[in-house]
Parts: sequence; C-alpha cells; structure tokens
Amino acid sequence: PVIEAYFQVQHLKQLFRQGWLRRGIGPEHAESVADHSFGTALLAMLLADGLRPDLDVARVMRLALLHDLGEAHAGDLIPSDGISVEEKHRLERDSVERILGRLPGGVGYLELWEEYEGQASPEARFVRRIDRLEMALQASVYEAQGRGDLGEFLASARRDIGDSDLDGLLQEIERMHELGR
Repeated sequence: PVIEAYFQVQHLKQLFRQGWLRRGIGPEHAESVADHSFGTALLAMLLADGLRPDLDVARVMRLALLHDLGEAHAGDLIPSDGISVEEKHRLERDSVERILGRLPGGVGYLELWEEYEGQASPEARFVRRIDRLEMALQASVYEAQGRGDLGEFLASARRDIGDSDLDGLLQEIERMHELGR
C-alpha cells in the first residue's frame, strides 16, 4: 500500500497551481502543488521552531505535508471554479481516503488532514497561515522575475494572515513588493 500511495501522490509534481496558470504564469514556470507543499512544510518547520515554541513541531510538519494531499485526485480547485466549499471538501477527502486509506496508520493521517481542514488546533491554524505566507512569497518571486503584477495574492494573504505571529514577515514581503513596482 505504501508504494501505491506514493505513486498517487506523485501526481502533485505535475499538478500546476491554478492561480498562477490563470494569471499567465506558463506551466514551464508555474509552481506545482508538490513545490508549494514542500515550501509550506519547510517554512512551517523553520517558523514554528523560531516563532512558536508552544506548538508541537512534529504535528505542524505532518499537517503541512498532508494539507494539499487531497488535490492529487481532486485537482487544484480554486474559488473561481464555482465549486462549493462543501463539494471541494468532499472531493479532497475522497482523494485523501483513496491515497491513505489502506496504509497502516491511514486513519490517523486522515484525522490530521481533517484537523487541518477544520482548523481544529493551534498547529492547524498556524499551518494555514504558513500556507498563505508561502503563496505571498511565491507571488513575490514571480514579480521579481517580471511575470506580472500579482499583488492580489499578497492582498489575499493579508486577509488570511491578519494580525498574527506572521504579520512581520508578511509586512516584509509587502515592502519588497512595493519596492519592486
């Protein structure tokens, strides 16, 4: 079952993030879901260690690694797709069950994914903010490469991150954005 699950997860390496594609970033430059998941997990580890010693870093890492796993079969669904939040959750949950359901510990992984989706713990809420911070950082990278004005992604991150432990980092990204204009 582990090898079968691994092969299913491999799809994330070729699944490009739809927000970038729909803003004109071509597939040759667009970040994949796997790229994004790695960036989110790395930031989560580094920032949890540095900013949030109250969090269980191992749990943060597990949540970060699992947070987009549902996209392997459901696809990278974004709000403009017109799919309800409930339907998106159902499609992604089915995908996670399909991938992890037969694994030893599969139920526990599914519970962690649900914890993230439901924002049911401080670790899950932290990972969600890191997910949005990673998106803002990627938008800044694309802008620095001359791939267009992607300020809407920074504005979206600002709405989701708000005034939190990550606000200073987001302000730094926003300053870089303004300097690059």
